[in-house]
Amino acid sequence: MPVLVVAIAAVVALIVLIILFKLVWRVAEPNEALIISGLGARSKPIDGVDSLGFKIVTGKGTAVMPGFQTSRRLRLDSRASNLEVNCVTQQGIPVKVRGVVIYKVGDDFVSIANAARRFLEQQKSMDGAIHELFTGHLRSIIGNLTVEDLILNRERLTSETRGSAADEMSKLGLIVDSLQIQEIDDETGYIRNLGRPHAARVAAAARIAEAERNQEATVREQETERENAAVIRDTQIKKAEYDGQVKQAEQQARQEVITRETRNAELEAERTEKRLESEIRKPADARAYEQVKLAEAEREERIAQAQAAATEIQLRAQREAEATRLRGEAEAHATRQKGLAEAEAIKARAEALAKNTDAVIAQQLAEQWPQIVEAGAGVFGNVDNMVVLNGAQGIEDMLAKALTLGGTGLGVARQLLGNLNVPDGNPQNGHAPAVAATVPAEAPQEKAPKEKNDDE
Repeated sequence: MPVLVVAIAAVVALIVLIILFKLVWRVAEPNEALIISGLGARSKPIDGVDSLGFKIVTGKGTAVMPGFQTSRRLRLDSRASNLEVNCVTQQGIPVKVRGVVIYKVGDDFVSIANAARRFLEQQKSMDGAIHELFTGHLRSIIGNLTVEDLILNRERLTSETRGSAADEMSKLGLIVDSLQIQEIDDETGYIRNLGRPHAARVAAAARIAEAERNQEATVREQETERENAAVIRDTQIKKAEYDGQVKQAEQQARQEVITRETRNAELEAERTEKRLESEIRKPADARAYEQVKLAEAEREERIAQAQAAATEIQLRAQREAEATRLRGEAEAHATRQKGLAEAEAIKARAEALAKNTDAVIAQQLAEQWPQIVEAGAGVFGNVDNMVVLNGAQGIEDMLAKALTLGGTGLGVARQLLGNLNVPDGNPQNGHAPAVAATVPAEAPQEKAPKEKNDDE
């Protein structure tokens, strides 16, 4: 039991000690300084400066007696303040300057002490103080410079501004890390007009340079195209040469293959020929010789047969020719006798015609009367439609007129024969000239074939 009490008492005492230590002990962060004031808070003299009425602690811890001492924190990190100043240059041209100043509390105890005295409870007011400080210095410095100086030599503006504000910044315990002039502008357009000639020169130079570069690029492109064309041409030529060599090699290879195949074929042909010579040709020659002899014998036999047939045909032709000759002579004699008989008949008719013309003509008309009637009726054969006005009487009249054509022909024939029989205009019945005799001779000639047919 006493041991437990002792342990609990020890634990409670330890907790109390920890709590007391937390309440008493203060630690300064790397970007801050502890300002301790109160009973016994004194710092040692530094760099000839007398002891301060407060204690400054940086980068370490220290004990602060509650109720007797007070600790405050002063931040040492960087701060930025934007500057915007309206001022007038040496030339009387109003300009607006925009910039930024980056500052912080100095790391030495003097700067920390000065900043602590001025901004410990008003650290947020540092930006306003810095703005007002640098605004005044910029106005005074820009009033002694021209616009060209502001544009061309901004480093001079920043260095003079930092130099003129160094004393005030040291008294405030502040240091400037950076001062940058971001923009300089004027409402009158002076700066813009300053840049126009140079811009025009630069633009002209740019156009000239661009044209030159374009020309050079064009020349280079043309050269490159020519080089590419030459390379392509050389490549095509080499390719053509290579293709030609390949084709030539292929042709040579094919030629060699063909030569080998030809040689092999020749050797094979020689072997085949020798084999045929021994196996086929000699037996074939023997058989051919036998066939030739047999054919010669058969030919001689056929020749003998043909000669015998020709002799027989010749003899038969001679017999037939002799028979034909004899038959022709007999027919010619018969024809001559018949002609003589017909001539006698014609002569008799001519004499009869000379003596009695009407009788002969009537006989001829009687023999030819059917043909005469047929020729007269043939007139009506081309008629498509005939209208007879007198009925049956009209038909009889028409047929009678057709039949009277024969009688009219008889009168015409009689008149013609009378004219032929009257020499010098005097007709003589019974003395007809030789010409008149030929007229009636035509009728017997037309009748002769009929008689021949009858004979046949």
